[in-house]
Amino acid sequence: MNVSFEQLKSMVVFAQIVEQGSLSGAAKYIGLSRAVVSYHLKKLEAQLEVKLLNRSTRAINLTEAGKAYYQRCRIIAEQANAANQQIENLKSEPVGLLKISCPVNVGLQTIVPALNQFRKLYPKIELDLNLTDEVVNIMKDGIDLAIRGAPLADSALQAIKLATLPTCLCGAPSYFQQHGRPTNPSELSQHQWVIYKLTSNVIELKKGNRSFSITVNGSISTNNAAARTAFVEGGHGLGRIPTYDAWPKIRAGTLESVLDDYQAKDINIYGVFPPGTANTKKLRLLLNYLQEYFTSHSTISSVINER
Repeated sequence: MNVSFEQLKSMVVFAQIVEQGSLSGAAKYIGLSRAVVSYHLKKLEAQLEVKLLNRSTRAINLTEAGKAYYQRCRIIAEQANAANQQIENLKSEPVGLLKISCPVNVGLQTIVPALNQFRKLYPKIELDLNLTDEVVNIMKDGIDLAIRGAPLADSALQAIKLATLPTCLCGAPSYFQQHGRPTNPSELSQHQWVIYKLTSNVIELKKGNRSFSITVNGSISTNNAAARTAFVEGGHGLGRIPTYDAWPKIRAGTLESVLDDYQAKDINIYGVFPPGTANTKKLRLLLNYLQEYFTSHSTISSVINER
């Protein structure tokens, strides 16, 4: 059976239906109407004389034939994208849109300043930055790069480490006046903490060859890093805070660090992206730039020497 140009288009549409999880999702991703997407699916099934999908009001499920056919369609779509990427990489000046997702606080404190400088170097690269503390679906939402503070969990994606950011244990002067200052790790569990829900409530510290793991609790918890810092500033408990966030407040006197002779666990920042997209010139430039930016703008890891 010869494959027509129209059938090739239908195959690419079918691959997107599977990857986006619905006809509506595929229509939005490709930029077609839902009716046109449905037309391509029906025409493809008629040409092949097999059913590719079982559809209900809530979900789609691939038939056995659909599973096998999707693998071939996916390869065709990827090869087409690779061809476009290769041409883009040959251009003297990188152009195009990069859609980026990033947690709110780390975005405002570190990523936005970096993107400010990046945009000056590459003015023809458009940026669409979405700041959210929710974990977005990179493939479904068409995200080129997601900034995350955890190792890669989805094996269908790729990741590169961008930076290691130090943290410190902090509290407000008013909190220490009322509750005292912890002088060793064993006392940390006796204090109130502002819990950041996107990380573990186990505080890990190191001093020389010794390691300490302390489970902490508190009456305030939040999924927003900036809110966590604000609650700590308000005297509601201790917090493990990235040094880039804590340091200006320590200098201003609204926060004080504790147990400075112990090393708190660092935060590793990763760039996560769909497979193959790092070959695009614009994304490769951004990943390399962010790594260099974080290296040259390394944050002060200890506040003791500045006092």
